[in-house]
Amino acid sequence: MPNVLPLARTNAEARLFLDLQPCPKCGGGRCAFRSSVVTVDGALASRYTGECGQCGEHRVYEFLLPDQVLPPPADSVRFGADDPSQLLDPGVWLWYSDMCAQRVPVDTAGLDDQALRLARHTLATALAAVEEVLKFVPASSDRIPASSFVSADGRAMYAREPGRFSRARLAAVRDHYAARLAAW
Repeated sequence: MPNVLPLARTNAEARLFLDLQPCPKCGGGRCAFRSSVVTVDGALASRYTGECGQCGEHRVYEFLLPDQVLPPPADSVRFGADDPSQLLDPGVWLWYSDMCAQRVPVDTAGLDDQALRLARHTLATALAAVEEVLKFVPASSDRIPASSFVSADGRAMYAREPGRFSRARLAAVRDHYAARLAAW
């Protein structure tokens, strides 16, 4: 099995990772990736290819496929099984959760069915992302160690608010999102 390819636990995790990667040539963020399953050094991998929407640069990313493929759930969002992500660190996951939660209207009373479905999916995504953060809390600890923050964005998020990365605070956010979803 190749050691150079990171594991993408689900297509949703791989797609989020890709959405967060700027074009190496122009820094643009828009790229419509196509996926395929390939063999790399004897192991199954997913390959995502596309052209930058701004400069046309051809982009390719490859990820190991997990031993057990998790199908997407019908009415929720799942980025991976019980193991922490190898693609995104806990700071990036919490940032993404925050971004999703901020897009959900506080008052959904005036939303039509389509807007309500979108709001529900966006909140389910915020919930799934905060659940990903919790996977980085070691069983023997009440908080995520600073060494888990490996990206510049993740380290910056941790430096701004290290208290947000305790098990209790993360569980409170998760429970709030879950309760709000259950009320819809």
